[in-house]
Amino acid sequence: MPRNALVLAEGREKSVKRRHPWIFAGAVHHSKGKPKAGDTVEIYSQDGTWLARAAYSPASQIRARVWTFDKNEEVDADFFARRINAADERRRPMVEREGITGYRVVAAESDGLPGITIDRYDNVLVCQLLSIGADVWRDAIVAALKARFPGCVIHERSDVEVRRKEELVPLVQTLQGELPGKVAIMENGVKLWVDLVQGHKTGYYLDQRDNRAAVLPYVDGKEVLNCFAYTGGFGCYALKGGAKHVTQVDVSESALALAKDNLALNGLDESRCDFVKEDVFALLRRYASEGRQFDVIVLDPPKFVDSKANIKGAARGYKDINLHALKLLRPGGILLTFSCSGLMDMGLFQKIVADAALDAGRDAQILRFLSQSADHPVNVHYPEGLYLKGLVVQVS
Repeated sequence: MPRNALVLAEGREKSVKRRHPWIFAGAVHHSKGKPKAGDTVEIYSQDGTWLARAAYSPASQIRARVWTFDKNEEVDADFFARRINAADERRRPMVEREGITGYRVVAAESDGLPGITIDRYDNVLVCQLLSIGADVWRDAIVAALKARFPGCVIHERSDVEVRRKEELVPLVQTLQGELPGKVAIMENGVKLWVDLVQGHKTGYYLDQRDNRAAVLPYVDGKEVLNCFAYTGGFGCYALKGGAKHVTQVDVSESALALAKDNLALNGLDESRCDFVKEDVFALLRRYASEGRQFDVIVLDPPKFVDSKANIKGAARGYKDINLHALKLLRPGGILLTFSCSGLMDMGLFQKIVADAALDAGRDAQILRFLSQSADHPVNVHYPEGLYLKGLVVQVS
């Protein structure tokens, strides 16, 4: 047995044999050697069977994140180059077919690179390194990106609080080139500005690309309410699709300013759009008291669930916004409603929306089930990779 290794408790090797990439602290019987945070360690079962090669994280409940299940595959600079190249190659047909200039290059565990997210916005690559193993291999990751995407700006937005769970501080830095404040991307014939400095996540919600297009069949000649609008992506699509009027709602003044810029970028008529800086929960109640009605409502809230302990509270929040949105729809109206909370599964989310419809006194049918775009794949051995779920609901 090599110097640095983790030996699992009896019976705790089952998930590793099924190729799940996380090894929790409670699954570890003991360690061999003195591995440091971020070191590559060998994973063994109690009977001495080699199982995997992983990044060690002594501060986290996820004690090790698996790099490879292949005993003959070394974890070195070439490993990261191979994985990044392979991830981009898998997306290349989609990128060329759809003509998009913004997409996810690496989706962490789902691409065999735990803790590593890489998004491309035109000629800018934005990385998030959220685990100690990813952090240790930063130089190799950057070198692989330079080779794969010559001339691209490389920026790191590891400014996520989850890093603290592995005793890493949030970090923002430009690793190559000069970072522009914003950059425009193209998707489905729609142009969108991305704020690379203050934007959410790595700058934008690339995972909703297909769902933004899903609004198109329902909006021609309709009045649309876009809640949690951020920079107005759903609203731009709606106006492109012939919406009579769109109301964009968000609490962020800077996001709404960029939403206005997105209308101009696409040559859309601003007179067909209102921008409302207000809390969505309060606004839905106010609109109900005023007797306002809409033909189409989009609910794309931020993540309500960050731990199993607050699932009940989050469920109440989801029910509240869906209940009041359903009340505002005209007969035959359409609700596109989403949850990006990974701990909220589709079954529970569907039940919440059903309960909301019942309390709103509305009959409703689900027309479509929605999920994250194809550049956010789900590894079959890592179901946690399926985090975004959505419903297209029609009320009568």
